[in-house]
Amino acid sequence: MIGLAIYVLFIPGAAEGYKFYLKPDFKALVSGDGGGGLWETVYAAMGQAFFTLSLGIGSMEIFGSYIDKKHSLTGEAVRVIGLDTFVAICSGLIIFPACAAFGVEANSGAGLVFMSLPGVFNSMGAVAGRIFGALFFLFMSFAALSTVIAVFENIVAFPMDKLGWSRRKSTLINFVLVIILSTPAALVMNVWEKVKILGLSIDGFEDFIVSQNLLPLGSLIFLLFCTWKKGWGWDNFVAEADQGEGIKFPKFKAVQFYLKYIAPLIIAVVFIAGYIDIFGK
Repeated sequence: MIGLAIYVLFIPGAAEGYKFYLKPDFKALVSGDGGGGLWETVYAAMGQAFFTLSLGIGSMEIFGSYIDKKHSLTGEAVRVIGLDTFVAICSGLIIFPACAAFGVEANSGAGLVFMSLPGVFNSMGAVAGRIFGALFFLFMSFAALSTVIAVFENIVAFPMDKLGWSRRKSTLINFVLVIILSTPAALVMNVWEKVKILGLSIDGFEDFIVSQNLLPLGSLIFLLFCTWKKGWGWDNFVAEADQGEGIKFPKFKAVQFYLKYIAPLIIAVVFIAGYIDIFGK
């Protein structure tokens, strides 16, 4: 990704992409021109933070439970957040300049990477373009696979811990269940395209359950459990987070106050705003 970011820098016409990506337009942000205003931007950013780290559905938590006691949880958390942020910024430094250079609309949606990067690889020449293009999309497939593993490990590990199933049994049963439960989403673009649930398409409704409910509510439960005495408790949480070598969790009273009162309030606002955004229009 670093190599691509450097290469895109020298493509003619890429400058407008950097301007679009890196130059803030605070007037448009506040007024809502083309984006819904300041609140919509903040709300979308917080929602993306929940989604990209899968904080509320157990993915980070299940991997955290596998970390050796030699490494502190705080240090590992900082590495995960830092790497996630680096990849996101680096992706923007590749995609948006490429969009400007090859005439691709920057608001084209989730498939933007498949629309902008082929032009980059074609500009490298036939041989180099094929090699680097194949490698990039191969590595992107690995990244997608790691995300799938992160999601599935939670549902596979749960019956193993609670019901005593073997990993093989849990994997096979969940494999069948996932196929059955994901079929409606696969049919939403064809035979079930007219099916609506609460006014939403099937995949929209499933996204609503995960993004607007499970992610914020799960994060809220984890947060309250770790900071309040009726749960795990602050002292127990800090002691667990500080085991092993690495960065230690900050023990300032202001941090405790923020995580105990302010952060839950923010998550609650995000949760309520999600309902207003979807059903209030």
